[in-house]
Amino acid sequence: MADCIFCKMVNKEINTNIVYEDDDILAFRDIAPKAPVHVLIIPKKHISDMTKITEEDSKIIGKMHLAAVKIAKELGIAETGFRLVNNCLGDSGQEVMHIHYHLVGGRPLGDFVD
Repeated sequence: MADCIFCKMVNKEINTNIVYEDDDILAFRDIAPKAPVHVLIIPKKHISDMTKITEEDSKIIGKMHLAAVKIAKELGIAETGFRLVNNCLGDSGQEVMHIHYHLVGGRPLGDFVD
């Protein structure tokens, strides 16, 4: 989508601090981190939110989870624990309408990350 900031990152129109990339997934550091490790994991395919996932998309969603574990290991938080969060639509706080996970860790997170 032409106006999607995450699609612009995928297309290298906007520079970002990439921590992982493959044919289907892009992961980069959040510009307003909530913890020492805060990475956004997105599919390169534009999917606006969790409610728009199709059966065809299930493989890419699985790849996002595998990427999260790989990134957690590389960034040293897999042993101590991390949180993987998806916000879906307005009431959840989703700000960018391109499905993404927040991989958060590096400190005790408590009951909830806002």
